[in-house]
Amino acid sequence: MEKNTPSSGSPLTVTIYSFSFKKGIPEDTSGNGGGYVFDCRSVHNPGKYDRFKQLTGLDAPVIEFLEQDGEILRFLDHVYSLVDAHVERFLERGFTHLQVSFGCTGGQHRSAYSAQHLAEHLVAKYPVRVHLIHRERGIDRWLPQECVECK
Repeated sequence: MEKNTPSSGSPLTVTIYSFSFKKGIPEDTSGNGGGYVFDCRSVHNPGKYDRFKQLTGLDAPVIEFLEQDGEILRFLDHVYSLVDAHVERFLERGFTHLQVSFGCTGGQHRSAYSAQHLAEHLVAKYPVRVHLIHRERGIDRWLPQECVECK
């Protein structure tokens, strides 16, 4: 599994997973429990098409497919509203961990896209540490803090 280490800074770490429901919901190892598990299976599945089977939600052709009808963007708008409110309260209250997980059939397309975009949204908007794990892809990394709105 590809790994790197966290950057220093915020006391709040947001761990974001993409995963396959077939392999189970990711465990929260922080000891705090809670957080969100979003089911992406209602969004049109690029995995049903041969041209996307070997790609992931991190690849440009899949991203274009998912964004074409706007369905995933509307889904993420709702996710952003919920998670933003949670992050803001956790920052105010000095909490240290929040976990957000996105599941789909194979953990490859819709959930990977959603996890990646939420991670990028949070690092651009809040002074938080983001630990992004695409479990079924073997990717485990910390995003650099780039809080544009904090500057």
